This record gives sequence, structure tokens and C-alpha cells, in this order.
Amino acid sequence: MLDPQARALLDLMEARGVPPTHTLTPAEARKFYRERRFFSQPDPPAVGELRELLIPGPTGPASPIPARLYRPLQAAQQPGELPVLVYFHGGGWTIGDLDTHDTLCRQLANGSGCAVVSVDYRLAPEHAFPAAVDDAVAATRWVHQHAASLGLDARRIGVGGDSAGGNLAAVVALTLRDAARGGVPLPLRLQLLIYPATDMRAVAPSHTSNGQGYLLTRESIEYFRSHYVPDRAQDSDWRASPVLREDLQDLPPAFVLTAGFDPLRDEGREYADLLSAAGNAVQFVCFERQIHGFITMGRLLDEANTAVDLCARAVRRALLG
Repeated sequence: MLDPQARALLDLMEARGVPPTHTLTPAEARKFYRERRFFSQPDPPAVGELRELLIPGPTGPASPIPARLYRPLQAAQQPGELPVLVYFHGGGWTIGDLDTHDTLCRQLANGSGCAVVSVDYRLAPEHAFPAAVDDAVAATRWVHQHAASLGLDARRIGVGGDSAGGNLAAVVALTLRDAARGGVPLPLRLQLLIYPATDMRAVAPSHTSNGQGYLLTRESIEYFRSHYVPDRAQDSDWRASPVLREDLQDLPPAFVLTAGFDPLRDEGREYADLLSAAGNAVQFVCFERQIHGFITMGRLLDEANTAVDLCARAVRRALLG
């Protein structure tokens, strides 16, 4: 059954006439997503340090990528350079920003004892595919190159994200794997994939079984996809659909988390299985009674806090050992 707390949330949204995302303009959807966090997210916990960054974009310093560095509360008791998770927020490549995922990044930093760098990549439709990919790769490389000046350990880096951000984290891991094979090493120790979008074709069975009634709908998925990848011929590009990449060997260990009532459930599971079949270390967890997006809803959903704890522990194991 659906988690009763998730059921109560969905019923409340229906009673209040909350408009579906696909009925809003991107500007309206972004504003609504930002405002909704005050209702559903826990209060942001204190961290040891919060620093705003501007990372040179893929075309240079003229197009900087905003980012936010979090150091955990316990950092003062951890002398030396900290491991770091480079994090990409969810939101269908169209909505979301540093503030919508601020609480989650604070929780991951404190829970793991590692630093987190949250990346505010360019959004569609103003910047369609592959702009977000280019920003995500550029930001990860910059963090690696400037790790020492940030008090970070360039040898202990992971990437992570939720939903669209999980897609970007998976693509970054593949891109850096390919670069390493070409002689440009940037070893990653983890890919944290939280209900990742891995197949732009949206053909997995859960897109039908969970396509209505569970917050993220087929219509909203099509809304996001059409903004991000307006040319359907690009659906087969592995940078949009990493599940279609034939060579999945030699990738960093993965922690994949999905939700049972999520349209993306099956493509997340499929990607985890393909990573395992290719010989990679993978842990897979499905919160069977949850909906898409639940991990940021810890004010309303108890299982969200459990999921955050699991992810933070996975980051700690992979980066701190």
C-alpha cells in the first residue's frame, strides 16, 4: 500500500487545488517549487560552513555556474582535507535550484561527515540538452582541480543527485570514466543515484502503472522531457538516457534508491541491474510505499528522513571508508 503519510499529502494537495506542474509555465513552476519547500521540508540544520561559489562554465568565466559548498558541523574535529560529494538537484532539468535542495545538502553533509558542493546547472527550456550535462561535468572537474584551495580531498570525490540530478550524476560518472580511459584521470568513489531518470523514452512499465495519482505524472514527465530534450531523436543519446549506454564497465560504486509508486521506479532498477551486470559494485534500495520526490519531504514523511540517513551513510562509507 501507499505510505499513509504520502496518501495524506496527496489528498491535501488535491483538496487545496494545487495545480499540476505541466499546467504551469516554467517560471511559475520554479516559483511554486521553491515556495513548496517551506511546507514539506524540515528546518535546515546548521552546518560547519556554507560558502557561495561561482564556477567557470564550460565556455569559460563569462558564464559562471553558481554553486554552494557545505562543510559538516563536525568538520572542526576533522583536521585536513574533507572528501566531497558533488550534488545535482532534481526538478526535471527545468525547475529546482540551490535553495530547493539546501536542506537535503545540509543533511547529507552532516550525516556523512563529508563536504557537499551543490551545483546550480543551467535549466531548460532556456538551455536545452546537453547544457545541464556540460555544466555538471565542468563543475565536477573544477571541484577536482581546485580541491586543495577549498579544503577538499581531490582523491575522495563522489557525485550524486535526485531525479534529473541522478541522471546528471550517472552521465558525469560515464563521461569521466571515458576521459580516464583517454588519459585524463578523475577517479570517482561513488555515484549516489536517488530515483534517477535514466531513459528519456519513458517506456518502463512503471510509467504506466504509476503514471497518474502519485504526484509525478506522465503529463509532467512529458512536460519536463519536452523542455529538456525538444528533439525526440536525441532520446537515444546516452547523455540523455544513460541506460542506453552499451559500455557500463569500470564505473564507480553506485548507491541507487527508488520509490515504489514512482513512474521512474523501473528505469532506476534497470540501471542498477545493468551496472551490476557490468561488474560494478551496486547497492539498490526501493522504498516500496513512497512517491517520487519524497526524500526532501522530511517534515511530512518519516521515511524521507530514513532515506536521507541511508544516503548519508552510503556517502560516508564510500568517501571516508
